[in-house]
Amino acid sequence: MRILLVTAGSRGDVEPFVALARRAAASGHTVLVAAPDRSGVDTNGVDVRSLGVDFSAMIESQGVSPIAAMRNLREVVRPVMRGVIVNAAHAAQEFRPDAIVAHPKVLSAPLIADALGIPHVLVEMVPAMTPTREFPAAGTVTRGLGPFNPLTYRAASAAGAMFRREVDDAAAVMRVRRPRHSSPPAATLLPISPAILPRPADWPDSVVLTGPWRAAPTTTDAMTPDPAVDAFVHGGAFAYAGFGSMAAGDPAARGRALVAAARARGLRLLVATGLGGIAVPDDSRGADVLVTRSVDHAAVLPRAALAVHHGGIGTVQAALAASTVSVVVPFIADQPFWGSLLQRRGLGPAPIPQRRLTAGRLAEAFAEAPEHAAAAASVAERMSQEDGAGAALQVLERLT
Repeated sequence: MRILLVTAGSRGDVEPFVALARRAAASGHTVLVAAPDRSGVDTNGVDVRSLGVDFSAMIESQGVSPIAAMRNLREVVRPVMRGVIVNAAHAAQEFRPDAIVAHPKVLSAPLIADALGIPHVLVEMVPAMTPTREFPAAGTVTRGLGPFNPLTYRAASAAGAMFRREVDDAAAVMRVRRPRHSSPPAATLLPISPAILPRPADWPDSVVLTGPWRAAPTTTDAMTPDPAVDAFVHGGAFAYAGFGSMAAGDPAARGRALVAAARARGLRLLVATGLGGIAVPDDSRGADVLVTRSVDHAAVLPRAALAVHHGGIGTVQAALAASTVSVVVPFIADQPFWGSLLQRRGLGPAPIPQRRLTAGRLAEAFAEAPEHAAAAASVAERMSQEDGAGAALQVLERLT
């Protein structure tokens, strides 16, 4: 097969697609990944086409506030989305795939598939598009609404309507007119572990909860740990803290709170600053605190006493796969959903919204974390039996 994988967003949106690309290529398929620039993902050995957009730069310039996004819709957000929507069409015209596998932000994917007469597969990174009565769409509300839960899934289609002009431009690239209704996805894949999110009984058979898509790094540099980080994680008990691309609020205040909470529990602290979610002021630093830009979760999390993070599904799964208890500090979107889910399932303390983050609340969560260690280890055991990329590839191979 010739498989076009198109994704949009920051590192957590790109990494699974690259993992799937590697798995598909190893199985003899011809694969192209169309992705944003500067994602921070190791793409060595993968055929990648740039979408000509930089989500990291957008986050660095305006943070992750939805209010800022709406304020900068015309100048910042719309050009980025246009790059994703239109350049996906250009990539498809040149590559001529047998199937297109796309992130939900790639609003032109159904149109592209119909124009080429091929199936398209939706990659639902979080459960926000396939309605179920069992829980509300991730990123809407955190409390269940019972029979009204399916209504919350309308938000995704409403957001897509904002970019009709860009979809029209993609249609022009494909030399077709935008239809009123595109074909539904031939399949919907969720790269999420059923050990974390049990599959709803009312999902159609075409929706597949595959497990996370993971791949080992392929370059010597990627497999060689940072010497300072390696020495730190082998130097005794520590907590890990990283908020990925969550540049918002007062990162220095968060840094002080994290250091104080770790010291109160007798833990050293490894901080990954990411795109600016955490800053550790000089007056809070010491030999018990190591600050770095980013870390390899697979190398760090298995040795951490606990992990403090924003609750993105990629980090949630990385922590649980490492048997590490998460203290979730949600900022936006689906993060409160995962924080609440972990609490309900006994896999972690109650989430602490980033606006309510204090050293005291963190210290309490740190003290509670060991109570959830056995449950996290049980999930890790189940996840170790999963082959998410393999399951996804099996679905793709059945389509043509």
